[in-house]
Amino acid sequence: MNKRSYSELIRIPTFMERYRYLQLHGIVGDSTFGFDRYINQAFYTSSVWRQLRSRIIVRDEGCDLGIPDRPIGGTIYIHHINPITLEMFEDDDPLLYDEDNLICTSRDTHQAIHYGDTSLLIPDYSPRTPGDTKLW
Repeated sequence: MNKRSYSELIRIPTFMERYRYLQLHGIVGDSTFGFDRYINQAFYTSSVWRQLRSRIIVRDEGCDLGIPDRPIGGTIYIHHINPITLEMFEDDDPLLYDEDNLICTSRDTHQAIHYGDTSLLIPDYSPRTPGDTKLW
């Protein structure tokens, strides 16, 4: 897999194009870390991660996929653009902490990225125009 990055992602103009760039095509129920899940849970509760998470939220202004007009109303998830592995935790891989590998997402967007369920996504906003009689 080619390494993807935040610096490339922010050049993509629309939410759906950014979603397609990030999409992983995983399968619901696939084990990510199995019995070793405690390792990534320790990482996500560390002070280093919490500080990094705060920086990413400020950078993306709490917006879904960093799109300015898509504020996240609930819990903000910080998504690793390039998937993380157990080996990365064991090796303390710098990619775990690389701000160019992180993006803010909503819960539904995060699930859609991992499992490809586009029904979870809120479509792009279409402004109303004079004479537009189509109801929402």
